[in-house]
Amino acid sequence: MDFETKVLSKEIQQLLYDNGKTLGTAESCTGGRIAEAIIATPGASNYFKGGIICYTNEVKERLLQVSHQVLEEQTAVCEEVAKEMVAGACLALNCDFALSATGIAGPDGGTPGIPVGTIWLGYGSKDEVRTFKCTEDQGRDLNLNKATNQVLRLFLDYLKSQM
Repeated sequence: MDFETKVLSKEIQQLLYDNGKTLGTAESCTGGRIAEAIIATPGASNYFKGGIICYTNEVKERLLQVSHQVLEEQTAVCEEVAKEMVAGACLALNCDFALSATGIAGPDGGTPGIPVGTIWLGYGSKDEVRTFKCTEDQGRDLNLNKATNQVLRLFLDYLKSQM
């Protein structure tokens, strides 16, 4: 884990802990990397409720209440799914905030409409979800690392505006 990831995790921890708030994750393409970054900071059990790795649409629907219709019409790699994953994680894990990631990390699986490197990130609460779309393909490992750090950075800025 790189230094930036650890710094972001520590800053998020401080804000959540100081304000008595909790966090969860819902991850598809990142496969638990966001949760791993969060728990890298000792004391994460004071605010991190857990994570759901939802690699299949079935798990997205069943555990996170992601709309079957949205998955069918827009695929799992879309802004709406990232939003529904955040809201679903907040409900399933009974936490104040959640982070989500859904996309195509590569090296295969892309289409002309959704190329490799497309990763939708979500962050916020069940009532207010913000999103960000990663679009650059730098290879699977870098795509996943960049998405993890990006969602941590965005969430940290969001938390600072909320607290």
